[in-house]
Amino acid sequence: MSNRLPRAAHTEMPWRIHEIAPDFQIQDVWAFRAPGAGADDFPVALALLDTDGGPSTASPPVRFLFAVRWRLGALLGWDDPGAGLGTRVRSLRDRLPDDLRQEPTGPTVPGTPFTTLYETHDESALELANKTVHGVAHLGWVPTGDGYELRMAVLVKPNGLRGRLYLAGIEPFRLLIVYPAMLHRWDRLWRQHNSIGGGDAGCATEEVR
Repeated sequence: MSNRLPRAAHTEMPWRIHEIAPDFQIQDVWAFRAPGAGADDFPVALALLDTDGGPSTASPPVRFLFAVRWRLGALLGWDDPGAGLGTRVRSLRDRLPDDLRQEPTGPTVPGTPFTTLYETHDESALELANKTVHGVAHLGWVPTGDGYELRMAVLVKPNGLRGRLYLAGIEPFRLLIVYPAMLHRWDRLWRQHNSIGGGDAGCATEEVR
């Protein structure tokens, strides 16, 4: 069964991101399955992702794609400081309701260009911006028949024609290489986590590596 989900799998859930980014379009929705997980295991799932190391520890094809992307970004100025959050676009933190503003926000996510927007007991949102897009990676914890799944939705606001062309150009690589590699690694990490009795997520990750 494919781990890619229809857009309705995101829109039908009562996520807080709906009120914060209603003008962003849903690009992808994926399920990272976590059989045996419980309602309180969302922090564990996030910890597994955070200790994954980002593109630097990904498979060779994924590392190559990211290397090409960073090289093109440097040559074309896509990632210049003036193209990011607080410069080209305002951060979505400015839209956060008062209760989410009380949560810690803002640290950079290791190994990625994302910063944390907010986090609750069952959802988290990460934000980035460059010359091509303003994007959000939304993570939600959803019950299933045999546990839970970490449901990831990618929300984007393209920067004009350049952004739309960029998103169209990377789509086949994203769907055929990047996400399948992420899902494969997640499955390994979750199985390892379960095999050590639900112990420390960081230790599980180190064992997998």
